[in-house]
Amino acid sequence: MISTVVWGTGNVGRAAVRAVAAHPALTLTAVVVHSPGKAGRDAGELCGLGRDLGVAATTDLDAVLAARPRAVVYAASGDVRPDDALADVTRALRAGCVVVTPSLYGFHDKLSTPAELRDPVLAAIADGGGSLFVSGVDPGWANDVLPLLVSGLGAAVDAIRCQEIFDYSTYDQEDAVRGLIGMGHPLDYAPPMLAPAVPTMVWGGQIRLMARALGAELDDIRETVDRRALTATVDTRRMGHFEAGTQGAVRFEVQGVVAGEPRIVIEHITRIHASCAPEWPAPPDGDGAHRVVIEGRPRIEVTIEASDEGANRSAGGNATAVGRLVGAVDWLAAAEPGLYDALDVPLRPAVGALGPPGRTLS
Repeated sequence: MISTVVWGTGNVGRAAVRAVAAHPALTLTAVVVHSPGKAGRDAGELCGLGRDLGVAATTDLDAVLAARPRAVVYAASGDVRPDDALADVTRALRAGCVVVTPSLYGFHDKLSTPAELRDPVLAAIADGGGSLFVSGVDPGWANDVLPLLVSGLGAAVDAIRCQEIFDYSTYDQEDAVRGLIGMGHPLDYAPPMLAPAVPTMVWGGQIRLMARALGAELDDIRETVDRRALTATVDTRRMGHFEAGTQGAVRFEVQGVVAGEPRIVIEHITRIHASCAPEWPAPPDGDGAHRVVIEGRPRIEVTIEASDEGANRSAGGNATAVGRLVGAVDWLAAAEPGLYDALDVPLRPAVGALGPPGRTLS
């Protein structure tokens, strides 16, 4: 069994605890938390598993790493603390851990990772013998392995479009929804996530990785952003009150330009209420979906919906992103130390997921 630590118990961390507890090759040996109020509580309670796991959360990272775990699922946020997240990850790598995380956007495509990010990671790997694999939480598989897999089913491919289509009132992370994305703010508010070059910083690596896999040469990466205001005041089920005239929907694209045309596109279409921008694409169930469209011959469209923590579609997206990361741990533990991306790490069947009894999530 591979000794595995989950670092963080937010939206991603809760899903990670459940995934590690269910994985037949992994054993959960520690859960690292920042809040003293969570310390000492059982991991099963913190992640809503409905049963104790016999692992108490701790704030003592030194003790956790001193126990020499083989793997760390780093689930702490990197959105507003990228330098701290990088320092945390390099510390775990230096301790010899396999680290999987969605928190370091610059590592989606290892060949284009900026040197100021890559060099400390490679130094930590050389010192400690660990490995790093980063895949996005939005989720990464919908912007790399899924579109690439589906592209191979056609005789000709003209363009690839990856879409996240969500009602953000279902997303249990108010700071991100309001502060980073700008929902509920006046349209003259500048959301940090939509600032020029930020979408490319976050999703450009996935564009480059797909282009590399397809043998396509990128001319450029471009961005488009469209924001819409609510026409009426709404009260949402999770996020509360949003005034008419404030931002109620946003649509942006990160476009990989090949031969002068946008040919590899990652698009996000998010609303705080279905009444806003009704002419834009909507998810089939009203809550959320991920969609890949291959324009070519034949035209192929694949839509995936996932739910977790009840019927929460946004939690389902987190859970599938975590499933990709946690599912890679045993492969990485058997591989040579190094820096890996989605083209290196195979997406494999969930061998052993149907048994033995006692390894299920409920």
